[in-house]
Amino acid sequence: MSLRAGIIGLPNVGKSTLFNAITNSRVEAANYPFATIEPNVGVVEVKDERLTNLSKLFEPERTIYTTFEFTDIAGLVKGASKGEGLGNKFLANIREVDAICHVVRCFEDNDIQHVYNRIDPVDDIEIINYELQMADMVTCENRIGKVEKKAQTTKDKDSVFEYNILTKVHDALSKSINIRNLEFNETEKAYLKTMNFLSEKPVIYICNIKEEEINNPDSNPHYVKVKEYAEKEGSEVVPISAKIEEDLSDLSKEEKEEFLKDLGINKSGLDELILKAYKTLGLETFFTVGKDECRGWTFKSGMSAPQCAGVIHTDFEKGFIKAEVYRYEDIMELKTEAKLKEAGKLRLEGKDYHPQDGDIMFFRFNV
Repeated sequence: MSLRAGIIGLPNVGKSTLFNAITNSRVEAANYPFATIEPNVGVVEVKDERLTNLSKLFEPERTIYTTFEFTDIAGLVKGASKGEGLGNKFLANIREVDAICHVVRCFEDNDIQHVYNRIDPVDDIEIINYELQMADMVTCENRIGKVEKKAQTTKDKDSVFEYNILTKVHDALSKSINIRNLEFNETEKAYLKTMNFLSEKPVIYICNIKEEEINNPDSNPHYVKVKEYAEKEGSEVVPISAKIEEDLSDLSKEEKEEFLKDLGINKSGLDELILKAYKTLGLETFFTVGKDECRGWTFKSGMSAPQCAGVIHTDFEKGFIKAEVYRYEDIMELKTEAKLKEAGKLRLEGKDYHPQDGDIMFFRFNV
């Protein structure tokens, strides 16, 4: 299951530095607007400690972690929805992602130019939100123009359904309300996905703060304001020092652990970001284990056992019979599948079963 988050923000807020840390790559991080022209795409392993422990237990030939794709999208500016800067191209790149990671600058530094010569992260957020909303407004109005007459004259059921949703969306956008903050039923949500609206995508606000504030982000008044803003719209917030994350990306696992300990924190900001991204997108992980391979698989919460089998291969879903299932916690306690069977902890589940985060599964199928 390929999932992608887009890293956006105004110029010079730390997007490319953060992206360097995420992928351990070296894209340009220059101190001027539009340093990033083409979107840089990188895939990062999700270092799930559970899979690491399973690998130690089963000693497989290979261990394969789940992955998450990040796209570094060049800095937006006022007027992007009208083509200012490189706006149209950037907005098109955002349409391709599943979630938005919005980096906002929460630090003072006279040596790093702010595109509007002030530090006000909430205002920065609202600048970009407005541009996304205006781009959605154009999309909405274009579609309304195509269905309005048919909906009003012929009363065609599908056209009326579409027109009613679009007028609801248009009214919200005219009031600077993001589409993601509106209430829709499942049928309406499915339709909205086909429209690929920008302000409908879930967002995580990444507050780029100073290194010395990382173990106490609430001491930063800019971060506190962003957190309050995000809480009102039900979005997640992650405090990060992009510079620290970039430094961490060059260290070994042991050096990283020691560095984090010295900083007085348990996990890196990037680890926290990935956890928040999974939560925001409703993602969970199941595992397959054996002597040849231990592997993590990403699935959407609520998927059925056959659908999860299809994450591995479409034939597994088509020919699904049963799934052998046990819990990560149980295998770590009992150590072998034989003891799991003796304790009644290994069970067979059918098509109606909905896997849970941390399930270890073996699929029986026939095609």
